[in-house]
Amino acid sequence: METPSLWVMQQILVTLILLIQSSVAVNRDNFKTCQQSGFCKRHRAMTPGQSAYEVITETVNVQSTSVNLQLLNTVTNVKLTLELSGLERSTARIKINEVEPIKQRYEIPIGDVLVEEPKRQGLKKLEQTSQSLTLGIEKNKIVISFKPFRIDFYTEDEPVVSINAQGLLKFEHYRHKQEAQPEENVEEAKEGEEPKEGDENAEEKPAEEEQKKDEEEPDLWEETFKSFTDSKPHGPSSVGLDVSFPGFENVYGIPEHADDFALKTTKDTDPYRLFNLDVFEYELYNPMALYGAVPVMMAHNEKNTVGIFWHNAAETWIDIKSNVADKVADFFKQDSDIPQTDTHWFSESGVIDLFVMLGPKPKDVFKQYAVLTGTTPVPPLFSIAYHQCRWNYNDQDDVRNVDANMDKFDIPFDVIWLDIEHTDGKRYFTWDGNKFSHSVDMINNVASKGRKMVTIVDPHLKKDDNYKVYADAKSKDLLVKNKDGNEYDGWCWPGSSAWPDFTDPEVRKWWESKFLLSEYEGSTNDLHTWNDMNEPSVFNGPEISFHRDAKHHHGWENRDVHNIYGHLVQQATADGLILRSDHKERPFVLTRSFFAGSQRNGAVWTGDNIGEWSHLKVSNPMLLSLNLVGITFAGADVGGFFKNPDPELLTRWWQAGAFQPFFRSHAHIDTKRREPYLLPDNNMKIVRNAIRARYTFLPYWYTVFYNTYKNGGPVMQPLWAEYPEDKSTFKMDDQFLIGPSLLVKPITEQGGTGTNVYFPGANDVWYDILTAEKYLGGKSIYVNAPLEKIPVFQRGGSVIPRKMRVRRSSGLMHDDPITLFICLDRQGKASGDMYADDYHTFQYQKGKYLHRQFTFSNNKLTNSNADKNGVFETKEWIERILILGVLKKPNGVAIKIGNQQQQLAFGYDPNTSLLAIKKPGTKLQEDFVITLL
Repeated sequence: METPSLWVMQQILVTLILLIQSSVAVNRDNFKTCQQSGFCKRHRAMTPGQSAYEVITETVNVQSTSVNLQLLNTVTNVKLTLELSGLERSTARIKINEVEPIKQRYEIPIGDVLVEEPKRQGLKKLEQTSQSLTLGIEKNKIVISFKPFRIDFYTEDEPVVSINAQGLLKFEHYRHKQEAQPEENVEEAKEGEEPKEGDENAEEKPAEEEQKKDEEEPDLWEETFKSFTDSKPHGPSSVGLDVSFPGFENVYGIPEHADDFALKTTKDTDPYRLFNLDVFEYELYNPMALYGAVPVMMAHNEKNTVGIFWHNAAETWIDIKSNVADKVADFFKQDSDIPQTDTHWFSESGVIDLFVMLGPKPKDVFKQYAVLTGTTPVPPLFSIAYHQCRWNYNDQDDVRNVDANMDKFDIPFDVIWLDIEHTDGKRYFTWDGNKFSHSVDMINNVASKGRKMVTIVDPHLKKDDNYKVYADAKSKDLLVKNKDGNEYDGWCWPGSSAWPDFTDPEVRKWWESKFLLSEYEGSTNDLHTWNDMNEPSVFNGPEISFHRDAKHHHGWENRDVHNIYGHLVQQATADGLILRSDHKERPFVLTRSFFAGSQRNGAVWTGDNIGEWSHLKVSNPMLLSLNLVGITFAGADVGGFFKNPDPELLTRWWQAGAFQPFFRSHAHIDTKRREPYLLPDNNMKIVRNAIRARYTFLPYWYTVFYNTYKNGGPVMQPLWAEYPEDKSTFKMDDQFLIGPSLLVKPITEQGGTGTNVYFPGANDVWYDILTAEKYLGGKSIYVNAPLEKIPVFQRGGSVIPRKMRVRRSSGLMHDDPITLFICLDRQGKASGDMYADDYHTFQYQKGKYLHRQFTFSNNKLTNSNADKNGVFETKEWIERILILGVLKKPNGVAIKIGNQQQQLAFGYDPNTSLLAIKKPGTKLQEDFVITLL
């Protein structure tokens, strides 16, 4: 009998994986629990109490912007070095490392995550005693206690963050493995014998004894999970620290998890895990790791907002507990029960590098974090419009038909996507010669309507010496190695695969070059990119990923760098698209895996969700969590990747997606076709209206993205970001704000025909965008929402620019006229802005943009320049102005431009208090004053 070829066996494995993905939910046995992780068990076994660490007081060295000192572990006598530095904008950085490590510990290079070396801020020495050191940074105070070691941060004399208050600091120093000695060679110490004076080794004996005790613990020098053995050649190297938030009941962030927005206690569960993994059909409301990791947490109460950033790329777990602070912490008030959230962070390797962001308000923390890791560049306009995708559009005819049918049914879209089947045998940067033999013609046909295309480019390379991308990487020694230093081999979609080592800057430059039109044959400048499977996903690897002891640039192990691999793939891809256009055109790159700083590279989506109501519902808190920590350009697959949802669910999902930052429909290869024009006629019309609504709001979306690019902060934000003192919003995650002015409450329950909407702001007023009905703030009100309606409301006091002439794509709407929607507050005032540029190049970073400010007060609307640094001529003009909240019909409406004044036609509806001003006809960049007479 003939033995099957390796290629056949590989294809059988891939087929089996595909069948498994299409038939079952996540197999939790493929992924570790804390009990199956040696370092997680060791850290979690620690109990709160007095820390073993003390400050060696004679090492304390206070400088103008930093404090340096050494810590002593009084049990092991191991010393650590600590630097606390003050940074600009009320931020502090704490770095802890070994004093003299036998091997360098991994630290993320500047530029990979941090945009630059953080700028220092002066620290003022307020007081130093034998027990503590007190420092001032802007309006905040830092107290370093010596015995035991802890650090407390105060804002306006209120404690907000405490470090090592629970005594859980643990730093596993590198050590040499102790070989077992024959019993007869071991010298027994006499009971009660004191070290002799002058004994050079006396100080080291406690450390030796502690190490011997450590060596008895399992999983220190080798660890097994299922059939996989981690060789752990450098032994235990984990680090951990507790961070408490006195006065705070709620903490948020640390995505990615399919969980509530306000993080839950982990008392009865595993800790929240950050370890980038390929988890298809993920479960909901548990702390399992998913595709991305952003180790940023924020705490918020009605007085303060603070944040921390754990700058470590290794696998990380976070425990969360809540208690009553006056029974625990001696530093704080005793006259009332004060909420406190205690968190415990531990990573497998690296150093402790912790940023503490002291706010004190939400927008302050957003800016503090943005200064560290950057913001999302203004996306090209097409990318914030609607994307049509599935695994897979079969061939050029299929693409042509989808494009034509969307036009036939008058459904706008901007991008059509191709999944892995478009390639020649899963070889990326290639095309299937039978199905896509004229790819350039196909792309150009789509682009003729102002549209773009996206192809998938995953980081695994088929091991085929006739495949030029792999052969080139192999010949230049650019690939990840196994523990023995040979080329790492794993299985993914092409079968046997290798992976470029994106932690090496030279590899990233090489990858960039592959997007040049001369390298990526059959591509054009209208083709953009999708990075999937970049956790990375390795079908036959431990936890479906790399082995921990796989080797990267400079010999670092995957355990050190795991969580930044996907981030660096997307970074190199975005830089490749920029290189392709000679640094002229903005790129669009979607990634599944991400880390802190990935916001600088493009968009993120929430991975392989399921077409069920529960997954529609959880998309809102998942996207809120991503936005909170800077990943603003984020979305979930509309309709769910798996299964075949019914028309009602699809309809509600398209409505929700139309008001989320990244708007893409996507589906598994085994699902029924579900392009919007295939829905029953009534559902199709409703979905079409939702997509068209997205296009009318593109000027507002674009402006919100610009403002977050400049200032940091979310695009899709929790209500407490705008209403920080409203306690009723602190756990709310089923409704949200887009920018400051649009309140959205998607319907996420089957059969839902209405919902309770909370309207924030006791002094505010909100207007239904469809009916103009007015709702007073500070209360929950039931709002009818039949299938054709998604509850969306404009904030009183705001001005939102929209384009009401919806065309086939956003590319055909660049020069179209604007309608200003002005909703007055209770004082009859409103303000808002609009940002415009050429919508696709980097010229805006050179001052070629337009930022206008609209203000309505005392019955006058003014259009003025919001930023004199920007100069740009646009053909966009103001066609109509709609003002809601006008209490009586004016006698007339006049516009003044320079010294010229003229009357304008208008209409007034007393039932809705709506004033419609017709055709002011002014250019967007033109200053004017419109007066209601």
